[in-house]
Amino acid sequence: MSGPLGLGRLVRADLRHHRRSFIGVAVAVFVASALVTGLGVLVESGMRGGLAPERYAAVDVVVGAPQQVDVPEDLPVPLRERASLPADAARDIAALPGVDRVVADVTVPLVLQGAGTDADADGAAPVVVEAHPWEATALTGFELREGREPAAADEVVVTTGSGQAVGGTVVLAHGGIPSEYRVVGEVTAPAAPERSAHVFLTEQRIGRLDPHDGAAQALGVFVAGNDPEQTATAIREAFPELVARTGDARGDVEFLDSGAARSMLVAIGSAFVGTCILVAMFIVAGTLSLSVQSRRRDYALLRAVGASPSQVHSLVAREVLWVSAVAALLGIAPGYLLSTVLQSAFVTGGVIPGDFALAFSPLPAVGAVLLVLAAAWGAARIAASRVAKLDPVEALRESATGAPAIGLTRIIIGIVLAAAGISVSTVPLVLRGQIAAGAAAGAVMLLIIALAMLGPWLVSLSMRLIGSVLRRLSSAGFLASANAAANSRRLASAILPIALGIGLGLVQIGAPSIIAAEAATQATAGVIADLRVTAPTGLTPEAVEVIRETPGVTEASGVALSAAVIDSYDFEGKLERDEHVLQGIDPERAAQSLDLRVREGALTDLDGATTVAVSTDAAQSLGLDIGSTVTGHLGDGSPWEATVVAVYERGLGFGDLTMAADEVSAHTTAGLDAFALATVDPGALDDVRAALTERGFVVSDGSGQEAAGAGAQSQQGWVNLIALLVILGYIAIAVVNTLVMATGERSREFALMQLIGSSRGQVRSMMRIEAVLVAAIGMVFGVVVAIPPLIGVSMGISGRPIPALPVLGSLAIIGAMGALALVALWAGTTAAMRTRPIDEIGSRQ
Repeated sequence: MSGPLGLGRLVRADLRHHRRSFIGVAVAVFVASALVTGLGVLVESGMRGGLAPERYAAVDVVVGAPQQVDVPEDLPVPLRERASLPADAARDIAALPGVDRVVADVTVPLVLQGAGTDADADGAAPVVVEAHPWEATALTGFELREGREPAAADEVVVTTGSGQAVGGTVVLAHGGIPSEYRVVGEVTAPAAPERSAHVFLTEQRIGRLDPHDGAAQALGVFVAGNDPEQTATAIREAFPELVARTGDARGDVEFLDSGAARSMLVAIGSAFVGTCILVAMFIVAGTLSLSVQSRRRDYALLRAVGASPSQVHSLVAREVLWVSAVAALLGIAPGYLLSTVLQSAFVTGGVIPGDFALAFSPLPAVGAVLLVLAAAWGAARIAASRVAKLDPVEALRESATGAPAIGLTRIIIGIVLAAAGISVSTVPLVLRGQIAAGAAAGAVMLLIIALAMLGPWLVSLSMRLIGSVLRRLSSAGFLASANAAANSRRLASAILPIALGIGLGLVQIGAPSIIAAEAATQATAGVIADLRVTAPTGLTPEAVEVIRETPGVTEASGVALSAAVIDSYDFEGKLERDEHVLQGIDPERAAQSLDLRVREGALTDLDGATTVAVSTDAAQSLGLDIGSTVTGHLGDGSPWEATVVAVYERGLGFGDLTMAADEVSAHTTAGLDAFALATVDPGALDDVRAALTERGFVVSDGSGQEAAGAGAQSQQGWVNLIALLVILGYIAIAVVNTLVMATGERSREFALMQLIGSSRGQVRSMMRIEAVLVAAIGMVFGVVVAIPPLIGVSMGISGRPIPALPVLGSLAIIGAMGALALVALWAGTTAAMRTRPIDEIGSRQ
């Protein structure tokens, strides 16, 4: 074995003669490569993919304000509302060389209510249309097909196929207030927008409907002879505070959800990749450990004939890298297919738009191969560390008797990690919300690593406790107990993937479930109004006044919803920015509709944009108190600074921040209240409900109020579910892989047992008992490592020690992982006993 040439021949010989022991490694690496490639495509798509333009397809350059707040050394935070353009932006851009003309666009959401349509009469969902100024038809290439352009405030032009005839009338409601319009024209375009229906009004009418007085939301720049990209570059250089896009990137300005989808994909892909690599390290290391264990006699002989520890390390590393390189390359193509499956799943959950295009290039494949090979090399170093440093004589003895119990140092490290995991589990008692869920995930990973360190010792201890019972059951029970006690390392390597899947799965579904349950409880308990009233696009102040003046209504107040990006600093003084739900209320009237459970200060002190109330969670995490100053950006990116005047408890149900409603709605895209809460005279509930429904409002019980940010929570829950399915799928493959390998290497043991008098039935019975032991211990360990984080989250969020877990989901995870263990051990045993005992004994040296 002297020199690289001799080592290379030995590697090739090992790969040729021990194919079975490398199959498990290849499978684990293949799946890891496919996962990381698919996730890498998502990350790249978040950087280069996007939405192709629809309404702005006919214009050369589209200009908008930045739809994000930059964060130093981190991903930017996308803005949920449309950021406003400077008032003179259109004039200044039009003065640049090469610019032919600039067309401003404004979008006002309206609801089609009748006059020529029976959409409302048959109970169908209202049709939401987008209204624009007539001049914006040029941005899409709309041309008059019939009639003329609008000239009066009550005139409208519709698109072909809308079902509205020129000369007819149509009722369009804005914020719950209906208006009648005469259809004076019909337009058509070479490629009509598909996302929503559009109508066109006069610029003056749009200005009156728009709460921002018709201020331009986007600018379409037509270029005279120059290359559009040159003009876009000139715009960016002259106005660095603006965003200028050409080609498919124009969709980034047109669609608000494009930027959010980009950030979401980068965040999801990055987080998934990190988790997958960590899980891959566990699984590949466990699989390699079994592979090395099955060939410990070979390594013992190598050490006995003079191989140095570094040569053994090199041998294992080369073998693993050869196998991993082939498996990683084979995993690339399935990885690209997986990215499209993940895209469909995220679209189904509303996480990204259905028309968001993925970006494909070789970069994710290259990155996946490098990352997976690095993980495999690290796992190889871990797996080879023990056999490489063994004394030759001791190595030969272990090849016959198996590895001894783990050392005291490893036990101490495991206990320290377990203590750290339990300590991190208490973080939710101090910090709540999403931080609590993140702490739970970190805690369960620490506990799983501790379990990996202590696994053989814990299995041996468990077998001593239940061994006496098994020995009394039958001869098969005696054999299973003896085998488990003597091979605790092997049993632990089979149990760990099961515990990993159960522990991760329970925390992944448990922590969000606990937070969502408490948010729903707070939202229900915090609404003291009788009715929740809204309209498909929101409510104007006039609509809230109509609700208030409805007979039987004693009080009504509008509630606006948005988001704010808050500045904070970590312990090193590094600036951090996080998005928080921002609620707007009427400070004088909200007391009759909402009970936020104020702990300090008073909501009536809310006045303008310079005051804010914060939840106890936000106050705790951001270090705020009455009189503290909050800085950040409102939903449309406007810089914001406010003084804390109240602290309330029900932040999960109503958002971390509360301001005066008119200030919140002024910084939203539509400028409307999300809904109104109405208090009704006793006995007048049915009459009020009927009256408001007849006026076109959507009415529901006040107790049916959703938690603020429920949509974002739902999206995050869907992301967690997909992540869980992906990770559990990988772990499931690893469980089968590991158990089949662990059982397959025992074929000589099974043959010897039969040759000395045991029947095939007794051997199978022994393995059935072992399978039940592996499944049961794995399930118990998995539940045990999940309990401290889940109790910590539950105590911190709801004050209750018993977590509000989804029962069916939890049982499904536990049962599925246990069932996998039983099936895998059955399959491994059947395969291992396929050869006749005498032939099996004779085939080994």
